[in-house]
Amino acid sequence: MGLRGRAHADEAAAIAAAIARFEAETAAVAAAEGDALSPWQRAALAEGAGAKGIVQRHLEGGGVEWQS
Repeated sequence: MGLRGRAHADEAAAIAAAIARFEAETAAVAAAEGDALSPWQRAALAEGAGAKGIVQRHLEGGGVEWQS
């Protein structure tokens, strides 16, 4: 099976429709506006919690700190 010349208008339309259908069927579902963050993520942001500094200190040999 090889490509020979150009597709006719109806063939091009069928190909475009197939691509559009594929994109529609395989596209990621958009999350609802309220579901963007989990309750755990909202709580961490509200408390200003972050692990970056703790991990960095641990990697530098400062031990492990646990925060509650």
